[in-house]
Amino acid sequence: MEPEQIILEPIITEKTVTERAARPASRYVFKVHLNATKVAIKQAVEKIFKVKVADVNTTYVRPKQRIMGKNIGRTSRSKKAYITLVSGQKIQELEA
Repeated sequence: MEPEQIILEPIITEKTVTERAARPASRYVFKVHLNATKVAIKQAVEKIFKVKVADVNTTYVRPKQRIMGKNIGRTSRSKKAYITLVSGQKIQELEA
């Protein structure tokens, strides 16, 4: 799998931005492919953003039920990766 297929999109929320500012080591959150492993995620981030990754934590996001009027549906399941970089490094593309 190519690195561009592994990292789908960054998750930029108020919680992730405040967490990044509070910690000494930079921590970023990405939506990743469901079948991606931690090693593959680490290699993809290092190749795409040219940074050194210290740690990778992943979690599965279960689908949630959503009701709009009389229609009942579900959101799609996904996988998130919490990337911790080596201290002193940042991803310039994601800094506000």
